[in-house]
Amino acid sequence: MRDASNGAKVDAVTARLRLIRTPTIGPVTYRQLVARFGDAARAIEALPMLARRGGGEPPRVAEVATVEREAARVAQLGARYLFMDHPDYPPLLAELENAPPVLIVRGDVALATRLPVAIVGARNASAAACRFARGLAHDLADAGAAVVSGLARGIDTQAHVGALQGGTVAVIAGGIDVVFPPENAELQERIAHDGLLIAEQPPGTEPRARHFPYRNRIIAGLAIGTVVVEAAPKSGSLITARLANEAGRDVMAVPGSPLDPRAQGCNLLIREGATLVQSAADVLEQVRPIDARAVRSPGGSYAGPPPEDATDADRGRVAGLLGPVPVSVDELIRQSRAVPAVVQTVLLELELAGRLERHAGGRVSLG
Repeated sequence: MRDASNGAKVDAVTARLRLIRTPTIGPVTYRQLVARFGDAARAIEALPMLARRGGGEPPRVAEVATVEREAARVAQLGARYLFMDHPDYPPLLAELENAPPVLIVRGDVALATRLPVAIVGARNASAAACRFARGLAHDLADAGAAVVSGLARGIDTQAHVGALQGGTVAVIAGGIDVVFPPENAELQERIAHDGLLIAEQPPGTEPRARHFPYRNRIIAGLAIGTVVVEAAPKSGSLITARLANEAGRDVMAVPGSPLDPRAQGCNLLIREGATLVQSAADVLEQVRPIDARAVRSPGGSYAGPPPEDATDADRGRVAGLLGPVPVSVDELIRQSRAVPAVVQTVLLELELAGRLERHAGGRVSLG
C-alpha cells in the first residue's frame, strides 16, 4: 500500500496501526475488516466505499507519520507490540469478542499463560483486606499462578506486591510510559522488569475515566478466574467480575462483614453465585480443574463470520430494526432473516459511517 500524501510504501505493521488508531474503528470492527479484506492496507482502501454505503462520511484514518512516531516511542521505551495473530498474544484474551487488536508490553509475556488469576478490589480498601490480598497473591504466585491486576491503589497494589517475586501481570489504563497513581512508579518499573506490564493505549496517553472499563476487560480476559477481595456496589471491581462472568470465566469473592460498605460488593457477588474463597487453596481448587491446554491454545473468534456484500434491501431491513435501545446482534439476525455475514456487513457499514454504537454483550444501537 502507498500513502496518498507522499507516495511512500507503508509496511504491514504501520497499516495495522493506522487502522487500529482510527477513530470509530473498535476491536470488533477491526477484526471484521481484516477478515473481509485480508489485511489492514486493503481494509483502509475500502473504508470510503463502506462508509458511503452506511450513509455517512468515512472515518479519518490515522496518519502514517503519527503511527510511525508511536512505533519509535514504543521501541525507545524497550516495549514491543503484540498483535492478535502473534504466537505470544495471550490466548485467553484472544477469546474475547472485543479483545484488543494490539497490546504494548514490557516484560515476560509467558507469564500471561501461566495459570493467570486476577485479583481486584477497592482502592480505599481496609488494612485487613490489603493484608489479605497481599498474602493471597503471594500464595498463588508461590503455587505457580500469575497474579493479574490493574496497578490501582489499594487491593491491586497489594496483589502486585505480594506476587512480585513469583510472577505478576499489571494492566494499566494509560500509555506504557505513564504512571498512575504516581506513588506506584517504582512498582510499575519493577513489574516491567520482573513481571509483565501491558497497555492498550499508545504511549503518552494519560488515563481518563473512559479508559478504565477497557483496562478492566483486559484483566478479566487475561485471567482464567477473577477474585474480588473488597468492593463497593457499582465499583470498577464489580465491572471486572461481570466481564469475567460474561467471558465464561470463574468469578470468586472473599466474604466480608455486612457492617462494612466495602464488603457489600463481594457479599452481593456470592449471593448471585460467585464462589466464596478464603485462601489460595480455595482459588486453586476452583481454577485448576480447567484443562491447562485452554490457557495455551487459542480458541475461536467471537467476532462473527467475515462480512460479505449486502443488498440495499438487506441494509433497509437491518437498519429498520435498529433504534436507540441496544439490541443483540443475534436478535437482529433472527428478525431480519438475513445470514449472519450479511448482518455483520450492514452493521460494519453503519459503524464506519458513524451511525452505530457497540455495547457490551454483543449489543448494538443507532448512535
